[in-house]
Amino acid sequence: MSSKIAIIAGAGPAGLTAAYELLKRTDIHPIVCEATDAIGGIAQTFNYKGNRIDIGGHRFFSKSDRVMKWWFNILPRQGKPAADTIEKKHEIEYVAEAVVEYLCGACIPTQKGLGLGIGLGNQSPNPNPSPQPSSVLRIPAPDPEQEDDVMLQRPRVSRIFYRKNFFPYPIGITITVAKRLGFFNTALIGCSYIWRHAFPLKDETYLDAFYKNRFGDRLYHTFFEAYTEKVWGVPCSQIRADWGAQRVKGLSLKRAVIHAVKDLLSSDFKKQQEQRETSLITRFFYPKFGPGQMWEKVTQQILACGAEVRMHTRVVGVHMKDGKVWSATIENTTTGETEQIACDYFFSTMPIKHLFGMMHPRPDARVVEVAEGLQYRDFLTVGLLLKKLHVQEKGKKPQSDVPDNWIYIQEGGVRVGRVQIFNNWSPYMVTDRKNTIWIGLEYFVNEGGDLWVMEDKKLIELGISEMEKIGMIRREDVLDGCVLRMPKAYPAYIGSYTQLPVVREYVEGIPNLFLIGRNGMHRYNNQDHSMLTAMFAVDNIVSGRTDKSNLWEVNLDDEYHEEKKR
Repeated sequence: MSSKIAIIAGAGPAGLTAAYELLKRTDIHPIVCEATDAIGGIAQTFNYKGNRIDIGGHRFFSKSDRVMKWWFNILPRQGKPAADTIEKKHEIEYVAEAVVEYLCGACIPTQKGLGLGIGLGNQSPNPNPSPQPSSVLRIPAPDPEQEDDVMLQRPRVSRIFYRKNFFPYPIGITITVAKRLGFFNTALIGCSYIWRHAFPLKDETYLDAFYKNRFGDRLYHTFFEAYTEKVWGVPCSQIRADWGAQRVKGLSLKRAVIHAVKDLLSSDFKKQQEQRETSLITRFFYPKFGPGQMWEKVTQQILACGAEVRMHTRVVGVHMKDGKVWSATIENTTTGETEQIACDYFFSTMPIKHLFGMMHPRPDARVVEVAEGLQYRDFLTVGLLLKKLHVQEKGKKPQSDVPDNWIYIQEGGVRVGRVQIFNNWSPYMVTDRKNTIWIGLEYFVNEGGDLWVMEDKKLIELGISEMEKIGMIRREDVLDGCVLRMPKAYPAYIGSYTQLPVVREYVEGIPNLFLIGRNGMHRYNNQDHSMLTAMFAVDNIVSGRTDKSNLWEVNLDDEYHEEKKR
C-alpha cells in the first residue's frame, strides 16, 4: 500500500470522483468517510419497497466532454430499447458498442450483465488488487431489458403548473402560452419585457433585478417571484444574483422564444445540444436505476482497486501542523469509536461551517465567523404510490398520466414546490410501472422547521391534501407513501455568503486541503460541476500546482457553464 494517504470527507459525486481519479492517476491511497448509510450524497437513489426516489432529480448532461466520457465509462449507453420506449414512442439514439476502461483488473466483470450484484457490504479495500494497468475493453452496447449497467437516453419534459394550466419550463411566449395567460396579459408581459430591455436595472446584485432584466417585471412577478421565495424561504431581494447566474445564465425570454420556434421548424431531432443552455436541452442521459446507481458502481470499482470506503463514519477533527493538514479524527457513528489517521491530503465535501468548526488549531476568528454564518436550505420528499394520476387541466378531461419528468408547482396556497414522476425518469424506477405511478412531492424547508419535524404520517397526509387541492390526484388512488429528508441540500446565497472569499483565501494557504463539491465550496453546483472540482484538484496534485483558482472557476467559466462559448 502507498505511504501517501488522502482522506476524503463525503461519498457524494465529488468525493467519489476524487477517489477514482486518485486511484487512476496517482499512488495515493484514498480513504472515503461517509457519515450516513447511503452512497451518492444528494445524488443517491432511495429505495422504498422497490420504488426508487431520485432526490431533486439528476439529469446526466454536461457541457464537459470529460465528464460525459467519465459517466459513459462507468455506465455505457444503451444499445436497445428500454421497457417503455415503444409504448411511449421515444426517439432514442442507440449505440452499437461501448469502450470501457477499467481502473484495474480486479474490477473487470467476469461475466456479462454484472450489474448491482457486487453490493457494497464490504467497505474494506481489496487486499490484492490486480497490478496490471488499466484495461480497455470493447463490449456490445448493453440492452436495458437484459443488463443493469446501462445509461438510458430519456426525453426531457418539464413544465409549470399554474392556475390549472401547464406552461413550458423555462417559460416562453408562444400562441398556446398567450392563450392560457390571456392575450391582454401577454401583451402587457411583452411590453414589460421591451421596457426593461430598454431601461435595464443597473444594479444586479440581487436576484429580483437579475430576473427582471432577463424576463421583464410582469413575467418575473407571475412566474419567478413566488416560486423562488418558496424554494429559499426569503424574498428575491435578499438572494444574491450569483445563484440565478449559475442556473439560467444566457437564458432570457428572447432566447426561449427563439428555441421554441427552432424546435417547431426543425425536422432534425439530433440537435446540437452543446450549443443550447442546459435549461433548454430536449434529452438527457439517466442510469437505469437512478443516479445512485452511478455512484454505487463507482464505489464498487474503487473498492476492488484498493480504496477504502468507510460507511457510518464521519470526520470529527482536522488537525493542522506547519500550515498543512497532517491528520484527521474519524468517528464510527454506530459504535462511537474514534481513530486518528495521518494523511498527506484532505478533500472536504462537507459543509464549510462543519469543517472549520472542527479544525485544530482553530482558524482566525474572522474565517470562523464567515464559515458559521453560511446558511443552507434543506429538502424533503414525500413519495406517493398511486393507481394513477388525476390531472385536472383547464378545458380538458382528467389525465391519468403525463409525460413530465418533473412539474413546477406555481399554484398558491400549497407548500409543495415540485412534483417528480419517477416512471418518466426510468421505467425501472418503479416496481409495477404498468399499474402504478410513483411520484415525489418536493418541499424546500429549514432543518428544525415545522415541516422538518412533522411526523411522516402527517407529511404524507399533507402531500395528499395539497395534490388533491391543486387537481393532480385523487385520495382514493393513493396506495402507499414515504418521507425522505435531506439536510443541507442547497447552499444558500444569503447570510455570510458575500464574505466567502475570506474562507477561500484561508484555504488557498493550506496546500494539501481541497474544498470540492456543492457543500464543500458552498456553491449551487450541478453534479458535473462538482465532479470537475474533484478532477481539477487531482490534476493539481499530479502537476504540482499549488494555485487552486481553477477549482473555483468551475461553473463560472462559460466553458463549463450552462451557456456554451460562442
